[in-house]
Amino acid sequence: MPSSKKYTPSRARTATRCGGLSGVVRARPEPGVGQILVAVHAAGLNPTDAQHRRLGLFLGEPPFTLGWDVSGVVESVGLGVSLFQPGDEVFGMLPYPDGAGAYAEYVTGPVRAFVPKPAALSHAEAAALPMAALVAWQTLVETAHVQRGQRVLVLGAAGGVGHVAVQLAKARGAYVLGTASTAKSDFVRGLGVDEVIDYSTTDIAKEARDIDVVLDLVGGADRLRSLETLRPGGILVSSLPVDFDEVTARAAELGVRATNIVVEHDHAGMTGIAALAESGRLRARIAATYPLAAAADAHADAETGRTTGKLVLTVRP
Repeated sequence: MPSSKKYTPSRARTATRCGGLSGVVRARPEPGVGQILVAVHAAGLNPTDAQHRRLGLFLGEPPFTLGWDVSGVVESVGLGVSLFQPGDEVFGMLPYPDGAGAYAEYVTGPVRAFVPKPAALSHAEAAALPMAALVAWQTLVETAHVQRGQRVLVLGAAGGVGHVAVQLAKARGAYVLGTASTAKSDFVRGLGVDEVIDYSTTDIAKEARDIDVVLDLVGGADRLRSLETLRPGGILVSSLPVDFDEVTARAAELGVRATNIVVEHDHAGMTGIAALAESGRLRARIAATYPLAAAADAHADAETGRTTGKLVLTVRP
């Protein structure tokens, strides 16, 4: 899924629009015990990056370095590391939430946060995958245990996580329904969605029936309504753990299950994701790439809500 947009700098945009992205110079880190130092080639953007930039959340007051998705080359290894050696190409997700630091030339992280980068992927393509794919993996595979022939409903199928989750569910042999706008219906069909539901014109609870698994990536009213699509014993798994009490109560009334996750770095999950990517069954759609110095512009574009797929920062050519 190639990039569909080439970055063009604009004088109207400055780093002040994305507080904390004006650039902080720090010494090159050194890997600690069980860590590797990675020369970053590309860093993926996720919605949580902008939320941390605006609110601090788990990172506190700026200055701090954002970003969790990394693809690059091992520069050096710390004590006790046997999985990689300098020169290896790797990708992965830094520990969330307190391990941020991907928007940089170098970053350290636990060795088991990384796996070998598939040769079939460029660094930009690899950096677009980790967090989105791990959310999909940890919801669909590890929590919901999606099986062949099951019916899976993805709320927000065209989004950064959603379009990856659709591919993962299809790779597991599921029949996939997905919500998307009319403008993005062709895109999600191209991913393999069997039935597209236009959330702007259609009542989800009337359109979808006998669903085994709902993957909630949007929250709000659609999350509650989607509970009514589940068969008895079905499960809703949300990547949005906030404001969940009402969902849990409604699920109990309907005799279904509802739970949520906070994504974790995961060597086993990344190994499975890498295998799917190497086989061609999993790709992230890259909406646009930006040089690291234009991280503020990337955040500004992300917050328009009009991107389809993932945004990526390129650090090295």
